[in-house]
Amino acid sequence: MVPNKTDITLKNDVFLDKIALDNVYIKAATSDNTRKAYQQDIRHFMANGGLLPSNTGNLLQYLQNQAGALKSETLQRRLTAIKHWHIYQGFADPTLHPMIRKTLRGIARIHGKPVEKAAALSIHDLKSVASFLHNRKSLRDHRDIALILIGFFGAFRRSELAKLQWEQIQFLEEGMTILIPRSKTDQTGEGQICAIPYVKGDICPVNALQHWQQAVGLSSGPVFRAINKHQQIQQDCLTPLSINHILKRVAREANLPDPDRYSAHSLRRGFATMASKKGVSLTAIMHHGRWRHEGTVYGYIEEGQRFTDNPINKLLAE
Repeated sequence: MVPNKTDITLKNDVFLDKIALDNVYIKAATSDNTRKAYQQDIRHFMANGGLLPSNTGNLLQYLQNQAGALKSETLQRRLTAIKHWHIYQGFADPTLHPMIRKTLRGIARIHGKPVEKAAALSIHDLKSVASFLHNRKSLRDHRDIALILIGFFGAFRRSELAKLQWEQIQFLEEGMTILIPRSKTDQTGEGQICAIPYVKGDICPVNALQHWQQAVGLSSGPVFRAINKHQQIQQDCLTPLSINHILKRVAREANLPDPDRYSAHSLRRGFATMASKKGVSLTAIMHHGRWRHEGTVYGYIEEGQRFTDNPINKLLAE
């Protein structure tokens, strides 16, 4: 008896589902953070009247209900998660309907707001923070100043700082190199090197990291670790979220203006903005900060040159 086409298709689908479930490489194709974000998006969709599998009418209703509550960027990510769910479950993608895209554009036009960005940490404020922490000299202060200076001069993402290991760092006569084995823009693990030279004064990241290493007496494992209320170093590394909290706390304690505007991204953003203000080229900034997309860095350059390259200065020049 020759099996019919429907039976063959069903068996193939079951076989492919099993392969996808067991295939570690398919899972590795998406980062853990992206996967968690998509899962959160799907849960929100279903908790607010969404259906799986969905259809155009159901998606339109969801978008209209959430338009005033969520940013258009967040809704766009929700749609991306819904799209992936349908594709990998073998269903038609309902997000492709033109009405979905048109509704999303309309939401952006009606409810769009300026993007809230972390404040860029300036060199002046960096020096204020460094001076404040150097004067206190507790174990936590040694860690925080090293964290902030490495994060700024290395233009590190908070996830990179949280995962940083002593084995990735090499101290040299000129400064130090830090191997970043994997990052947001290097998901395949090719590895990137960040070179940080010695810097004069209290804001030297190399000296700060060496002082932190001497204080904890470690040469392996996580560089930036949690410290309990008794000033005891813990085995666990800091989390990306805890690095945000450290930046806000230090900004408050050092009396920086509007301390709640600061986050871990203030370090990376601050480096790019200050570098562009000093005339560092786009190529050099992108290479050092490991940026792939020019559009992101152009925003930092524009911020850094708002006054130095302002047309009014040339208009009124003698």
